[in-house]
Order: sequence, then structure tokens, then C-alpha cells
Amino acid sequence: MDTTKLFQHGTLALLVPGLLTGTLTMKELLQHGDTGIGTGEGLDGELIILDGQPYQINSRGEVKVVGDDFTLPFANSHFADYQPLMTVENASKTAFNQQILALSKLDNAFFSVKATGTFTNVKTRAVAKSSQPYQSLAETAKNQSVFTRDSVQGTLIGYYSPQLFDGIAVGGFHHHFLTDDRSFGGHLLDFETVTGEVSVQPFSTLEQHLPIDDPDYRAHDFAEDNIKEDVHQAEG
Repeated sequence: MDTTKLFQHGTLALLVPGLLTGTLTMKELLQHGDTGIGTGEGLDGELIILDGQPYQINSRGEVKVVGDDFTLPFANSHFADYQPLMTVENASKTAFNQQILALSKLDNAFFSVKATGTFTNVKTRAVAKSSQPYQSLAETAKNQSVFTRDSVQGTLIGYYSPQLFDGIAVGGFHHHFLTDDRSFGGHLLDFETVTGEVSVQPFSTLEQHLPIDDPDYRAHDFAEDNIKEDVHQAEG
């Protein structure tokens, strides 16, 4: 079990033109980690993996455990070995991200962040599953549901990618969220404050896995796509 390696299936760039076919099963993903995030085929909701258990937050806001045969076009996973970084009190999302970078000094590394505690005015989202023929990421992401909670106890799992790799992943932070009672979560759009414990896990190795068995992926010309702008618009 290598805790210094981040596994990534697919790239966010391949989602931009609508390459949304599930090309990795959850069973396969869990062989590479017990913690992670991702999305299902056709952008079917938002995934967060905690302690080896994969949860899907769908476009109706329901939280469900998904089976081994659930397929994903994009996902990150790793084996958790977080190290304590800081305690925060009433930190805004911006301050939270800034403090992590200032203390960890990992601006040019891939790392994961985990925060547990109380989050206020939380806003998450999940996209409704689309079917073939798939539209672009920008078009598909318009059909999303946004959920809010005033104050919840939960866990944030996020990944930070260096700007050098923007497009492969989101340059900067990409956070997902799940409450302790497993009733609310999704892609974390915003929160007002967080009070709790923050830990990080840096990775010296990125294992980039590509869906080379997918003929649509192999045939696509990414030179025609506006990758960075569309990724940041959809993931912001």
C-alpha cells in the first residue's frame, strides 16, 4: 500500500468535449485507494470515498452507497495517511485554502486535504445524469442541482493540483463534502466558515490512468477544445 501515490483515472480535460462514458469501475478504483472523489458516467452525481466506502450524492440530493459495478469517467483515489496541519476556527473558504498553502508549502505538489468539523452556510452541487449522445461539459453541467445547509458536521475531502497541471486536474483546490450522518454532500461550491481539524497528505507520485480502450477518447482532437476555461467554469 503506497501512501505517497495519487491515482487519477481520466482527466478533467476529457470531460470538456463530453467524453462522459464510464471507463473504470468502482471496484477497480478502490484497488488504488480508500479515499477519493469523482463522478459517475454521464456526470451522474458527485462521489466521495471515505474509509473505503464510496458515496454518491445524486441530483436529487440523495446520498447512496454505490456498488462495485458503478462506472466513472473521472476519479481520484489514494490510501489515506493524513498528517495534522492546523486547527481552524470560523475560517472562510478563502482563508481556509490560503492557510493550507501557507502552512504546508506544497504549492508545486499534488496533495490531499481532509477537514472535519462544523461548516456553516454550506453550498454543494450535483449534476443530473445525462445519456448518449453526450453534450459538452459546459452544457451538461448546466443541469445541476444546488443544495444548502445552515450548519452541519461533516468531512471535506479535497485535492490540490499545481497550476502546471491545470487541465489534467483543476489547478488549485477541488473539494467534495459529506456530513457525518451521511444525509448531505456533493461537490463543495462554498461555505461561510469552518471550525475543526485540518490535515494534509502530499504525494510524490501521480499515477495517471487513461481510458485507451474507449474509441471516442482515442479519436478525439483536444486541440479544438477550450479546456481550461470550461473546466474552471464547471468546477468552480
